[in-house]
Amino acid sequence: MANAKPPITLSSLDVDRIEALLAAIPASAFPGKAELEAELDRADIVAPEEMPATVVTMNSTVKFVIVETGKEFVLSLVYPRDMDGSADKISIFAPVGSALLGLSVGDQLAWPGPGGKPMTVRVEQIVFQPESSGEMHR
Repeated sequence: MANAKPPITLSSLDVDRIEALLAAIPASAFPGKAELEAELDRADIVAPEEMPATVVTMNSTVKFVIVETGKEFVLSLVYPRDMDGSADKISIFAPVGSALLGLSVGDQLAWPGPGGKPMTVRVEQIVFQPESSGEMHR
């Protein structure tokens, strides 16, 4: 059962925004589109006000590890329009970004990495989460 996916929790606002983005792009422009859609379909969806502070939401800053390499990262999960080339952001449409969304601290998820090689992402800490900071509509 090591490859069983952990439960994920998503904000209804994030889901609405991501679904609108997905509807606007062809699968050819985003190789992970089907996987991300499947994640949205299996998610437990809650109002932003009900989001646990331990869950990765859009615009959260997350400390995570790629299990296979042991490399640690601290990145903010953002929409593609907010990608400005800074090294501390990751797009929801990047493989790691799609994998992180909705995970809770301590969860890990195997996900197709760049080039299709699987990688396992483990959430270590939520450094910042808009919902727990009172920013419900960021």
